[in-house]
Amino acid sequence: MQNCILVGIGGFIGTVCRYLIGLVPIGPQNGFPVKTLFINVAGAFLLGLITALASKNEVVHPSVILMLRIGVCGGFTTFSTFAYESVDLIKNGNMAVSLFYMGASVILGALAVFAAQILAK
Repeated sequence: MQNCILVGIGGFIGTVCRYLIGLVPIGPQNGFPVKTLFINVAGAFLLGLITALASKNEVVHPSVILMLRIGVCGGFTTFSTFAYESVDLIKNGNMAVSLFYMGASVILGALAVFAAQILAK
């Protein structure tokens, strides 16, 4: 039960951070979802960093790592919004923008994890 509470607290933190970034008044005219891209790439970086540092440092309690990885990162990042925005761009006639967004999200997300792991070494 303690782990469920910690994940819930982490989820609250991550979700509120995502919401606050969503309030930032930026967004290009073509509808490119720059905030979601930023959130997901930043979340991938954070997850990679937490995981890499946790594997090096056994001082941090596993419950804290669970809260950060599943709670904070899981609450912060948003695959469902990514999927919705990708389809919405296509429905609005922005196929090229959607394909760029999908490719950039996957490639930048993977590169962010890789960069975080290198940074943690």
